[in-house]
Amino acid sequence: MTDRAILLKEFVAQTIWRDWQWVPVTDDASNRRYWRLCKEGRTVIVMDDNPAHGGNTNAFAEIAQLLLSARLQAPHILAHDGNLGFMIISDLGSADIAAWLQRNPMDEARLYQVATDVLVRLHHIAAPSNLKTMTAKLGGEMIRLTGEFYCQNPINDLVLEMQVSLSKHAAQATTLALRDFHAENLIWRDRHEALDCIGLLDFQDAFVAPAGYDLASLLTDARRDVSSETARQMTTYFMQAIGANPDFTAQLACLGVQRNLRILGVFAQLSLRYGKQKYLGLMPRVWGHIENGMSHPALGNLRQAVLDSIPAPTPALLERLRP
Repeated sequence: MTDRAILLKEFVAQTIWRDWQWVPVTDDASNRRYWRLCKEGRTVIVMDDNPAHGGNTNAFAEIAQLLLSARLQAPHILAHDGNLGFMIISDLGSADIAAWLQRNPMDEARLYQVATDVLVRLHHIAAPSNLKTMTAKLGGEMIRLTGEFYCQNPINDLVLEMQVSLSKHAAQATTLALRDFHAENLIWRDRHEALDCIGLLDFQDAFVAPAGYDLASLLTDARRDVSSETARQMTTYFMQAIGANPDFTAQLACLGVQRNLRILGVFAQLSLRYGKQKYLGLMPRVWGHIENGMSHPALGNLRQAVLDSIPAPTPALLERLRP
């Protein structure tokens, strides 16, 4: 047993859940680890988010409280050691939207409607003043990771063009964005009503972004295909709900391209540095989102910059990304 595992066991041993059964929960694209503690039909979740690896449970706790105060379903913090990065949180359920839709594909429009309603609620929440803001400059810098790990070459020209495109189409960063708002991070609670049907997870990296950042995350999902009709309906609905003008489609497309370019870099890093090769299989879908987004008529210059800098994820390229 590692020193950290011993520390985690000691943390739980000091709580009322000390004698509950530990059941591992599937890991995600981060260094975080989760367990479900179970006893007599009751459950809670243990989170291990090591600060030495960039974990920030204090940020998770802060955003969770903000979401709860806005009457959204985030986990309640039941026990917390911010210095060590250990938490025990309430269990929102085990069926995420992606898993639910695998069994009930005809429910897609209904579930995405509720998820979009959550985004409308988030749009009207005042973000904490201490959060990072996704300026156009930062948005461009965020894709340098893709040059380093995916292309394994600098992409300076693309970074500059991304900054120009964001300045032109998505300059106003005023909205709280949870950042990883997608089907596998949204727990579906079918026995609840309205916004209570959605349980929110993985929001410790929240920042202030241009409106639509999380909608782009939801509709251009690296892990599942969202039907074009659902994507169109949710975009129209969100635009009407926040009073956006028609130019918002260019903003949404630009944010989607920025986000998915970064995801290529993140997935390449996960494979090369951490041996998580399963993410390579998602890259063709991510590339499809990039191609679709940069086909927007307003993004011609960005499209050319992407094509000049970023190769498609061919089998040969993916093979080079294996550790």
